[in-house]
Amino acid sequence: MKNIKVLGTGCSKCKNTIVLITQVAEQLEVAINLEKVEDPNQIMMYGVMSTPAVMVDEVIVHKGGIPTKEEITSWISDT
Repeated sequence: MKNIKVLGTGCSKCKNTIVLITQVAEQLEVAINLEKVEDPNQIMMYGVMSTPAVMVDEVIVHKGGIPTKEEITSWISDT
């Protein structure tokens, strides 16, 4: 199971990122643990200045803007 964190303060891009990640995981039938991190201090501790940012298994894989479905697929698929 992939552990995914979406870092952002709750803007529409952050919310859309969560929706996209959930949709792709459901389409691929991959179990994920999805967490939303909204605390600005915690986000800055990860060194993120541009949101939304996405972490997969504690590694930042994306910063700023909504990721594409192809990017999300590459993060969560085991192939």
